Amino acid sequence: MLHEVDSLPHDVAVDEHVWITVSDGTRLAAKIWRPVDSGRTPVPGLLEYIPYRKRDLTAIRDSIHHPYLAGHGYACVRVDIRGTGESEGVLTDEYLEQEQRDAEDVLAWLAEQPWCTGELGMFGISWGAFAALQVAARRPPNLRAIAISSFTDDRYADDFHYMGGCMLSDNLAESGTMLAYSTLPPDPALVGERWREMWRERVDASGPWMETWLHHQRRDRYWAHASVKENYADVRCPVLATSGWADGYSNAVVRLLTNLDVPRKGLIGPWSHKYPHLGVPGPAIGYLQELVRWWDHWLKGADNGVLDGPMLVTWMQDSVPPSTSYHERPGRWVGEPGWPSPHVRNVEFPLARHRIAGEGDEVRVERLTVQSPLSVGRFAGKWASYNAPPDLPYDQREEDGGSLVFETEPLEQDVEILGAPTVTLDIAADRPVAMVAVRLSDVLPDGKATRVTYGLFNLTHRDGHENPRPLTPGRRCRVNVDCNAMAQRFLAGHRIRLSVSSSYWPLAWPPPEPVQLSVWTGSSSVTLPIRKAEVEEPVPRFGEPEGATPLRTRRARPTRYGWTVSRDMVGYEAKLDIVKDSGTLVFEDHGLEVTRSAYERYVSVADDFETVSGMTEWTIGFARGDWEATTVTHQELSCTRTEFRLHARLDAYEGTKRIMSRNWESVVPRDCV
Repeated sequence: MLHEVDSLPHDVAVDEHVWITVSDGTRLAAKIWRPVDSGRTPVPGLLEYIPYRKRDLTAIRDSIHHPYLAGHGYACVRVDIRGTGESEGVLTDEYLEQEQRDAEDVLAWLAEQPWCTGELGMFGISWGAFAALQVAARRPPNLRAIAISSFTDDRYADDFHYMGGCMLSDNLAESGTMLAYSTLPPDPALVGERWREMWRERVDASGPWMETWLHHQRRDRYWAHASVKENYADVRCPVLATSGWADGYSNAVVRLLTNLDVPRKGLIGPWSHKYPHLGVPGPAIGYLQELVRWWDHWLKGADNGVLDGPMLVTWMQDSVPPSTSYHERPGRWVGEPGWPSPHVRNVEFPLARHRIAGEGDEVRVERLTVQSPLSVGRFAGKWASYNAPPDLPYDQREEDGGSLVFETEPLEQDVEILGAPTVTLDIAADRPVAMVAVRLSDVLPDGKATRVTYGLFNLTHRDGHENPRPLTPGRRCRVNVDCNAMAQRFLAGHRIRLSVSSSYWPLAWPPPEPVQLSVWTGSSSVTLPIRKAEVEEPVPRFGEPEGATPLRTRRARPTRYGWTVSRDMVGYEAKLDIVKDSGTLVFEDHGLEVTRSAYERYVSVADDFETVSGMTEWTIGFARGDWEATTVTHQELSCTRTEFRLHARLDAYEGTKRIMSRNWESVVPRDCV
């Protein structure tokens, strides 16, 4: 529960709408919170730079943390990226060179303001964290430190695009989100009569970003751009990196700790794709207090011990029954002095016939086969949990019915795993294009199986993501499948289960046709990063979540969420339907009504891999008085054995009158996917 703080060290003034002109003359829209006396006594500046509309869609969240930080002596500047919110221009893809140049211009503008000392930081979650990390790698002169949540340093294989070279369905979902968000109108109350012209410019320049992503199915220069892992040495400022185990972005925190050569701290909680002070599943923490300490040290020179203690603090999760959502995850905070940690030992366990054998055991070599039905993956949840609607993986027993299963005996004592397990497979496929999905589950004494991590790998990428090549059917190869990093305590009496399947739909797009995989025991294994449970490094005591009082709103239409798996036993059509309807919210300060709803559907028929398809629909509308503007977007992706087929549609309305409409059709060859 967020504690609303009314009394802060500084009174705060708010500039609701400020234009910042960048190098090419485009004006970006900003909202600024700063201490009232900063005109006489300048303060450091903090930038959050995202495309999600400061006026409405992120306004409540912004009102919680920006005034709080400003009240502790900072000028907080929240900027909408070019082509979003009230900012001029258009947005046609993520993390473009233009976007980063604009950010450098904004930082230069901020450093020159009379109420700013010129000492700057950037922070954010998701796109905002991407922006901060990517801009830090460009080394703008006044950027002293960053604080980032839920991000990646690898745009290709560790984002929602091509995990292990496998195309994720979140590719389609996020493309649908941005087709909607990048084509919304600005607020006439801030930009005046130009709002229609700006809206039309956005619609005319728009298109489904999925089309671009489909043209880059292998790692190439497109993905290398803005992927900091290409050269970690580019980042020269201190980094505070956080994420959550229920998020899709948990891996990059430990990679930064390993590869950066700057002052750095890592924090991973049990959270989904949320800021730690708003973290769900709980416990949430006083993250804003941690940010104040971070900025006080790097931007004000405070000797406050912000680098003391463990380099990495994580929430070691205890066993829980499977559920699609949790209010809180039981566990405890543990600390590691660095990463890799001296407290963690990678232990390799050979795979025997349906068993995870003991360390060093001699195991007979046997060939096991699996050809998974398309139903495996139906209870996988989302690639990244947003916790609304409930989107975590459910009981894995039904999934395991279509998988190869390897399992330990009941554990004689608790086992703690911290890090990324690796599954090494001596494997062959009977088709030229194949994937493998591996899942690690905590099996309770009553048989319920809670997935704790998973990994995907496109077998055509066995020589690297840059140069995939078809498999020779039947020919064995050796591959390492990296699972997502995790922190999990398996209790005595429980079992650790490894499941291997040849598909994982709809989380990942399946191969062009059904595949039978062969896995050889003895020469296959699972490597677990086992932590010494008896080690207890001192960890910080986090305060309760704090924030400023949120904006006043009222709900004019209720929310509605749904996650429904269904199967027609006559036509054998299986569906996953996801409803995320945020209802209608009214901002009482400026009277804007915001309606937002999203719908996703993923379909397949029996085990016909050419019937696999996905669809997203978004409706976002704004109203105030006699002004009403709505954008409705629709996107579908289907496939044959040789190509992907993408259709998208956009309709824009003033009131009930449709004033703009666009359609897109594209066919893109499959490239070993």
